[in-house]
This record gives sequence, C-alpha cells and structure tokens, in this order.
Amino acid sequence: MAAPELRLRAPCPGLIALPWERPLADWTAPEVPLRVIAVGPSRHLVRFVESDGELWALKELPPRIAGREYGVLSRLEQMGLNAVRPAGLVFQSDFDAAILLTRYLVGSWQYRRLFMRLPPDAPKHRARLFDAMATLLVELHRHGVFWGDCSLANTLFSRDGQVLQAFLVDAETSEIHPALSEGQRTHDIDITVENVAAGLLDLAAKLERPDLEPGFIAEAVGIRERYEQLWELLHAEPTFGFADRYRVEGTIRKLNELGFAVDEVSLQPVSSGTDELRLHVAVGDRRYHATQLRRLTGMDVGEGQARILLGDLQAYQSQLCREAGHDVDDSTAAQLWVMEVATPTMHRAHAAVGGTGTPIQAYCDLLEVRWLLSEQTGHDVGTERALQALTRKVVPSESAAQLMVVEDPTEPFSVLDEDD
Repeated sequence: MAAPELRLRAPCPGLIALPWERPLADWTAPEVPLRVIAVGPSRHLVRFVESDGELWALKELPPRIAGREYGVLSRLEQMGLNAVRPAGLVFQSDFDAAILLTRYLVGSWQYRRLFMRLPPDAPKHRARLFDAMATLLVELHRHGVFWGDCSLANTLFSRDGQVLQAFLVDAETSEIHPALSEGQRTHDIDITVENVAAGLLDLAAKLERPDLEPGFIAEAVGIRERYEQLWELLHAEPTFGFADRYRVEGTIRKLNELGFAVDEVSLQPVSSGTDELRLHVAVGDRRYHATQLRRLTGMDVGEGQARILLGDLQAYQSQLCREAGHDVDDSTAAQLWVMEVATPTMHRAHAAVGGTGTPIQAYCDLLEVRWLLSEQTGHDVGTERALQALTRKVVPSESAAQLMVVEDPTEPFSVLDEDD
C-alpha cells in the first residue's frame, strides 16, 4: 500500500494521527473523533472531526479538483475574503482520491437552520441573508473571483453584530482572474439567482407550503437588484460642478457607513474649458469601523460588531467627559472602556446566553437588547435588566436578536434535517 501524501498547514498531533491511509467513508467512531453535523446536499462525502481542540471539515474529492480548490481557498485567504480557511490536503493514490481539510467556521449557520428559526411569512428577516449573499458576491467580484456555484447550500452565515456575514464554502468551480468582465459577473449572478430559487423552492416543499413559492422566487430574483445597487455605489463616477465638491464628503460618508474604507479620491475635469469634475473613489476593504476599533483598543472584531462597539465606546467617552468636567482623549477613553466596561460585561453577557457564540457577539446582543428595551420604556433600563432579558431569552420582537444563537449550531437540528 502506498503511503498517502500529507500537506497540513495545521500540523497538530491529532490530525497527523488520523487514518489517512483509509478512505474517508471507512472512518468510524470511536477510533476517529467524528462529529455528526447535518449538511446540505453535496456532490462529495463530507465528514467532521474534532481534534486538537478544534473542529475540522473533511471533503473527499478527485485529486485534481481537490488541489484546485485548495489553491483557490488559499488565495481567498490571502486576499482576506469571506471563505472557509484551508488547513490541509491529503492525496490517497491507492484510491485515486484526495481529502481537502478546512477549519470549521465557528459560530456559523447553514441557511436551513436559520430559515427554520424565522417565520416563513416574514421576508424582512430573510432579507438579512440575501443582503449578506449579495455583499459577498460583490466583494468576490471586486477581487476578480468568479464563484461559479453560489447557492444557499454553498454558503455559511455568521452573525456580526446585528447583521449577517456570508462565507463561501465550496470553491470547486471558482476561478480567480485579474478582473472580471461584465459578462462573467452577469453569469455568476444568474447562477446565484437560479440556485437560490431552487433552494428556496426545495425548502417550501419540505415545509409543505406551496403558497410560499411565488414569494420565494421573487426574493431570489431580488438578489440581483441588491447586488447591482451595491456594485453601482462602489463603482459610480458622478460628475458635478467645482462649487459642489462638498458632495465628495457625502459619498465618502455613505461608503463608510456601509463599512468600506476609502483609499483615494480623485477629482478630474470632465473636459477642458468647464468646471465640471468627475469623481472617482478607490474603495478599500469592508472593514472601516473594524479598523478604527482595532486602532483604538486592539480588538479584532467583525465590521458589524465594530459599529456597535464604537457606539458604546463613544457613549462611554461622553460620560467620562461629563464626570471629569473636561475632554477625555480617545486613547484614554478606549483603554478605560476596555478594562472597566467591555471586558467584564462581555463575559457576563456570554454567560447569560449559555456560552454560545462568542463573548463579543454576546455583548453586541446585550447592547441591542438594552437599547430596544430602553426605547420601549422611554428611559435607559440599564445593563442588569438587559442581562436578565438576555438570560431568559425575552427580547423585543422587533429585535434583530431574533437571530440570536440559543443553541450550538453544530448540533443536529431536529426540526428540519437533511434526512427528514
């Protein structure tokens, strides 16, 4: 028997000791620390292993496809794009197969789990998922990435403050180019709309709700409009008179509000002899607020989480200024906020939700619940009451915290599994 070829980016003892000389289908518990997790439809065998304190996803593929996907995922990681992170590649020449190893995305959710936690007749909640998918597709296309098989089954969702982030899971058909043509982008969007519509119709069938099908199809088609609106905002080159150049600030502010950093602004005359200017904005990564927070506090969080935490930090800084009777600089306020407010409270919030998710996300949920309860009562209800509501999972119905993780997303989901 030929020895398998191992290429591990995470050379942990437990991973090295796995039975790589055997087909993935032959791995059995308790010899192998397998974890049963329901996954969506897949062309290839996917299994999960708990080893060295982490959870790993293993997918069996033909060697050529596995090597190609490993390379694409590695490039996506280098570009800082939302995708699962490659951890290794094992070639099994005796079986003409390969096993692609990726890190399990902690706290991520499959769309079926999220959809079953949401009212099927409330499309405004599903809109968060489609916003995340459209944003992910825009970010991939901006970096020259053609996905080729964007679907609900090939996307994972992770909570980032009160928004969702989408992550590419399957890169078997993906290609990376210096830039994408309009035709390539359009084709990728067409694939996305078709796949999402098929996934939603399948869900309606499993729910035995054919009445949902027309709305589901409309929601899938709406992803194209979401994509085009964001793409246009990032690539528009408006023109205006020299006296109206104040409009540049509005454009930058709108991009910053969406989380995009602005690398460079260019104002060039449209033609000689006129005062009309054309604005071109070079847009950077979608981590504007996250970068601000890291600069002030050293905390590395998601963009959505950073927006919420910066708001809390600014409120705390205002309180310090009132109590001190003079201005408190940003650096001092940030250090005090981390030590006296954020760190202890995030751990209390994490305990309140039973340790699910992350302490950062739990703190963001606490701030959201506190704000909503305060809006209802007309005054600040304080942290303790918000913690009680978080513990009892009694939150205002309008809250985006309806998406709060109240169970381990890697545990089998009893309402609608793939085998149902």
